Amino acid sequence: MQYMLLIYEGQRPPMSSEEQGKLIQEYAAFTQGIVQSGHFKAGDPLESASTATSVRVRNGKTLLTDGPFVETKEQVIGYYIVEAKDLDEAASIASRIPSARVGGIEIRPLRKM
Repeated sequence: MQYMLLIYEGQRPPMSSEEQGKLIQEYAAFTQGIVQSGHFKAGDPLESASTATSVRVRNGKTLLTDGPFVETKEQVIGYYIVEAKDLDEAASIASRIPSARVGGIEIRPLRKM
């Protein structure tokens, strides 16, 4: 079964170049690990929520607004799509995502259409 792992983070305190480099290395190692294990299907970081555009259709008219759909203290900063045998395996993978230490990872099964 495929699962989407949505990576959420709140406002992170400023990081030094060294800290940023370490975090990037952690993500690279995590990604390489799930690629090698066969779990990886897709994944990318997202631009900040300030670049988002929301689309709504009301009374037949398309409305575009700046920003995310819902204002929250945490924003989606990236995602992975993984292949896992069940939710337990997906949760085990999600728990190794570096941002799980400072934010949260939402796990959603992908619906087959």
